[in-house]
Amino acid sequence: MNLECLFFGIVFVVLSGCAAYELQPLDMNHPANAQAMAAPAPPLSKTLAYSRADMPAASAVAAAEGGHEGHHPAAESNAQKTVVGEGKVIATVPSANQVVIEHDEIKGFMDAMTMGYRVEPSSLLDGLKSGDQVRFTIDVPNKTIVKIEKMQ
Repeated sequence: MNLECLFFGIVFVVLSGCAAYELQPLDMNHPANAQAMAAPAPPLSKTLAYSRADMPAASAVAAAEGGHEGHHPAAESNAQKTVVGEGKVIATVPSANQVVIEHDEIKGFMDAMTMGYRVEPSSLLDGLKSGDQVRFTIDVPNKTIVKIEKMQ
């Protein structure tokens, strides 16, 4: 009989302990709550794939951020048709005819920086890959790379 009492005593303790536990309801911010709102989908990245319609007016950008033109000496950049720079290819974006280059200072034109450039013709991107050391020519009025050579 002692064994039976012990058995029923253990069963009673185990079951009564489990019955006393109650789950708290999930609040509306908990991701497991079926009634909680789903997180909005993040916007698609347009990095290096902007069209003219996506770009704010140049004067608004210049006023708000001090302008990209702050990196360019004004008097010299207007007089030059092309400039030559050297740097390393970070990425190519053939679908947008663009290349991202980490370059040294381009004397009289731009400080050292990493920047995306439009490339014309797009065939200049053929064979380029991340890490390639290059020499490139920028058409200043169009702000477009018109020549790229791999350096050995």
